[in-house]
Amino acid sequence: MASITEQSPFFQQRRARGEVVVTDPPKFDLDSYIGNYTGITRIDRLHHIGSHSPYLAADAYRLAIAEAKHGKNVDLYTTLVDEFSNIAPQDPAALTDVAWAEKKTRETQQEQDRLEHELKSYKNNLIKESIRMGNEDLGHFHYDTGDYGSAHKAYMKMREHCTSTKHLADMTLRLVNTSVTQKSWLAVQTNLAKVEASQLKGDDKAKLEPIVSACNGLAHMAINNFREAATYFLKTSPTYLTVEPAAGITWQKDVISPNDVATYGGLCALASMDRSELQDKVLGNSEFRNFLELEPHIRRAINLFCNSKYSACLEVLEGYRNDYLLDVHLSKVLGPIYSRIRTKSIVQYFIPFSCVTLDEMASKFPATGYRIEDELEEMINNGTLDARIDLVDRLLISPPTNPRHDVHSDALAMAEKYDHTLRLRLTRLNMLAAGMEIKADKGQGEKVVSGGMGQTIGEGLRGIGQRMGLS
Repeated sequence: MASITEQSPFFQQRRARGEVVVTDPPKFDLDSYIGNYTGITRIDRLHHIGSHSPYLAADAYRLAIAEAKHGKNVDLYTTLVDEFSNIAPQDPAALTDVAWAEKKTRETQQEQDRLEHELKSYKNNLIKESIRMGNEDLGHFHYDTGDYGSAHKAYMKMREHCTSTKHLADMTLRLVNTSVTQKSWLAVQTNLAKVEASQLKGDDKAKLEPIVSACNGLAHMAINNFREAATYFLKTSPTYLTVEPAAGITWQKDVISPNDVATYGGLCALASMDRSELQDKVLGNSEFRNFLELEPHIRRAINLFCNSKYSACLEVLEGYRNDYLLDVHLSKVLGPIYSRIRTKSIVQYFIPFSCVTLDEMASKFPATGYRIEDELEEMINNGTLDARIDLVDRLLISPPTNPRHDVHSDALAMAEKYDHTLRLRLTRLNMLAAGMEIKADKGQGEKVVSGGMGQTIGEGLRGIGQRMGLS
């Protein structure tokens, strides 16, 4: 069945456009995996899996279409059915339910008219709370129908009618959720900063902290800021696993699951941190350990890297490549993440050696589609790897170093820095002794120079020169 699906017009067109098609079956069970998500995130992930994996395409599209029919987004439903009809035209789910689509379109139009009429009446009555709730209801409606731009505008209009800090925080969280759905990561970061700057206190603030950390990590990862992403994921509190809904959103199901926090955080840390940091900030992090228990293979890969078993670490990660390519967020940044982890592994592996054969490097770090020599050459040219390649003897050679010269250079640099610091301190003491201390005028807040016995600035400078033996 998978081979027939793979030859369908839909996947042939994807290949022709140069898009990724995952032909091998993944390690996860679709029902168990998708059970971690609800709402539009569930449909979005099913759509991504179905459009990238011929093996899971039929099951993923059936689930996505059934889920779409429980909502109000008619355009999304018709898009899913059209795509599925190019994959399995004989499947009953690939036939558009025209009656349902027409009925749902009428119902949504009537609901929109009603909500807009209610909001207009609220504005006429000038009741701030009613206007705020009217805009909120309209925002929810637009979000459910897939009009995220209008939803964002409706939520923004709530701001001037919010009467408490909690109302402002809830509105901003709604904007965060809408921006994540649109994959507008700059807007996500901007609104998360506003949530952090809100004046919430106590339990309300504590409840939002893990949500803000997880979403910040997701936004930074999506724009290739892996170091910042790892930092946010690693400081996500384990209370995120059981955090109560905020702004009506169940974040660990509607946006990013705890399993995602473990996977994204572990991979971003591997891509951006050295061995000591991985040991202290990841494996030694008692709070993040709660997330790593959900994805044991990530913890195993980090352990292998920390124990200098780089090829085994890369082998573990390579075994899950297909799974990660089917992740709606991770698939877009998987290439740079894996490339950085591989580069770090090669550099760390070579550090203890003066020379290694190219055949040994190729066996430790197998590559498909290119030669290990080309990869090492690129790393040397961009300054990542300090080595030379001997193509005659097929060796990777560490350039000779002179430890005595390095020690002497460091000692001289330290002495110069100490001498410079000492001279600055002597200058400061002589300026104080000459009465040239600059003080703030308490009356006007302006800076004035206290002359001390009527001494001019020029005389003070000459005094400094005499004390330092400069004149």
